[in-house]
Amino acid sequence: METLLDSFAARALLAGLGVALVTGPLGCFVVWRRMAYFGDTLSHAGLLGVALGLALGVDPAVGIIATGLVIALLLIALQHQRRLPADTLLGILSHSALALGLIAVSFMEQVRFDLMGYLFGDILAVANDDLLWIAGACLAVLPTLAFIWRRLIALTVDQDVALAEGAGHISVRIAFMVLMALTVAVAMKIVGILLVTALLIIPAAAARRFATSPEGMAAGAALIGMAAVAGGIAASFAWDTPSGPSVVTAAALLFALSLAAGGALRRA
Repeated sequence: METLLDSFAARALLAGLGVALVTGPLGCFVVWRRMAYFGDTLSHAGLLGVALGLALGVDPAVGIIATGLVIALLLIALQHQRRLPADTLLGILSHSALALGLIAVSFMEQVRFDLMGYLFGDILAVANDDLLWIAGACLAVLPTLAFIWRRLIALTVDQDVALAEGAGHISVRIAFMVLMALTVAVAMKIVGILLVTALLIIPAAAARRFATSPEGMAAGAALIGMAAVAGGIAASFAWDTPSGPSVVTAAALLFALSLAAGGALRRA
């Protein structure tokens, strides 16, 4: 009889639940601070990281994390200039990184890898090594996020006051961006480069309708993300649809339900 981790369905479910556990709380700050484009930038840079990892002969996740950190630090450095707004900078970095990644991949004809899997994800192909990466990410991201949680909240509520009180120190912002880069690296295996931001934004946006506290919204986002993963995997098995887009579609349906439920509660 095959063990739990020998079942590809069980591995897919465990991987998805682990990623949702991390993207839920992080996604709350993405929604609160209107950083959706930043998530896109990190995910688009992921393809360049994949090429870097393959070129150096290391796990692509290492290259993705390294590239994400470089992009995050570059963005922090560029935020101090006044000539271009932040969203313009993010757009330049996002599409430039994706284009460079596609060019780098085109030169690697001798290396075989699943480009479509990286672009759109393939949760059903998760291996035991991927589970270890996801478990490590959970153990690294969640305690660190809990440690800087209050300072991130202060920075989100009033950046000027947080900076004056020292809560908005650059180390807090760097730590948050490092957590984002690590999360994007492990989430890419689940939903892919082009859809990873959706797993950060949609569950958090759905949870926002009912949350009465930041912590409640974080917990709700994690639960909604887990439900989306389970529903997406079930739909993928039932109708033979792509796993990553199925997870995102399930999350979108849950968001639509949250809108309908929120409207019903207001009328009541």
